Amino acid sequence: MSNYYKILGVSSESDSATIKKSFRKLAQKYHPDKNPGDESAASMFKKINEAYQTLIDSNKRREYDLSISGGGGFSHFGRVEDIFSQMG
Repeated sequence: MSNYYKILGVSSESDSATIKKSFRKLAQKYHPDKNPGDESAASMFKKINEAYQTLIDSNKRREYDLSISGGGGFSHFGRVEDIFSQMG
């Protein structure tokens, strides 16, 4: 699993304003329109966007933090334990 904090260059204690500021700076640097034909920049742009979408949403960020600390699995549908508990 990617370290979203490292990708955005912020600490795990960063607030949403800091995360947003870092995202905007990096997104501008790696945006495909500014780097036409550069596949590594396009790949980095996707990673930056994925990291931002996770860390800016408080629920997704909480799940992500739990997953990297060993507190449960992370998925786009929620914690793995929650999914299994809903199944019966």
